[in-house]
Amino acid sequence: MMRKTAGLLGISILLLVNCSTDDSYRKAVSDPAFLQRSLKQLTDIIVYDIFSPPVASRIYAYPSIAAYEAMRPGHLEYPSFAGQLTDLTPIPHPDTTSVSINYDIAGFQAFCVVGRALIFSEPKMDDFIQTVHEEYRAAGVPSRILRSSIAYGEDVAKHILSWADADNYKQTRTFPKFEIRDDSSRWQPTPPDYMEAIEPHWNKIRPFVIEGPDQFVPKPPSPFDLTENSAFHKEVMEVYETVNNLDEEQTEIASFWDCNPYVSHHKGHVMFATKKITPGGHWMGIAQIAARQDSANIMRTVQTFALTSIALADAFISCWDEKYRSNLIRPETIINQYIDEDWVPPLQTPPFPEYTSGHSVISSAAAVMLTELYGDNFAYDDDVEVEYGLPMRSFSSFLEASSEAAVSRLYGGIHYMPAIENGVDQGRQVGSYIVDQLEF
Repeated sequence: MMRKTAGLLGISILLLVNCSTDDSYRKAVSDPAFLQRSLKQLTDIIVYDIFSPPVASRIYAYPSIAAYEAMRPGHLEYPSFAGQLTDLTPIPHPDTTSVSINYDIAGFQAFCVVGRALIFSEPKMDDFIQTVHEEYRAAGVPSRILRSSIAYGEDVAKHILSWADADNYKQTRTFPKFEIRDDSSRWQPTPPDYMEAIEPHWNKIRPFVIEGPDQFVPKPPSPFDLTENSAFHKEVMEVYETVNNLDEEQTEIASFWDCNPYVSHHKGHVMFATKKITPGGHWMGIAQIAARQDSANIMRTVQTFALTSIALADAFISCWDEKYRSNLIRPETIINQYIDEDWVPPLQTPPFPEYTSGHSVISSAAAVMLTELYGDNFAYDDDVEVEYGLPMRSFSSFLEASSEAAVSRLYGGIHYMPAIENGVDQGRQVGSYIVDQLEF
């Protein structure tokens, strides 16, 4: 009898130890820091590979959605995006009849596998994945659970990549380049490198939520007219005079929100380039700040990343649709031709048409989404650009930050005010529509 009691006691102690160990590793792998690091790794690779802003927005969206869907079976209070995002069908159901799955690990795996498929520098993501797997093992994750969780994450990744494969991205790689015409009002390549126009067919990319690229068409820009006192001439002179009279704060704002992924520098016969974060990458960094500051758990964190990236991606589609509809010439070109041939804007003019302002559209859409998630008066310190040598800036709300990002393009000398003001309206419409359409 005593032996039986002792045996039962030993089994009970073993079960308690196993439960304690299980709880320990579950807590460790559910730390949102794994997702935070994953997003930062993806951003660093996007910067390294020099993806354009629209393409970068696509690279952020699919991995974030994959991670969300892979984690959701462990957090069923969160609704699936299947049936809500265009053409997304339900994710494969996990088979737990013979194995256990940790869905937080699966989400990490799904994020990284999808991200790896969309970048160029695959070894950088491979190394990161292996590092985190070792951390999971060190945290005490049983091998069988690690294997099954990774396998499920890869199943979800495969499903998301199949969905992504049908968004027309690959087809647009073969579409004709933007046609340069002898038209005074039409966009022309700008100094110093006179690069060809980026992504003239981005409006052919399948949207995530909006009904189509032209759902939120802004009112057209002012008619091209350089006669004195015309609306367009006044807008050109506003850019010229604003830049010529910038104060220290305005100069800092322009630099802080530059977010140009490729800035070339010319010294005599030598040319070198500086790589920086994209505007969408900056807002994904702000999403990271919000989640950390709010002490969001891992599911809330991945939801923040997914919803912010969806807003950004659709905002780029909407904005680029208008850019290549109006095809408006940049201030730098007009000012150099008609006003001051030696004038150089503080920021390097990006290689695509002027109207509407991409920063204004995408920042506004992201700010609307983050405001829905974290509230109207979410004050935060934005240190996303510190690693690029820029000082931290503080904001009392996401909308305040988006407004500053928008007007920064006037200070940078690369946009007329209508592109900024109407871009803000366009972006807020996109963001509000996404908020209204999605259940989350």
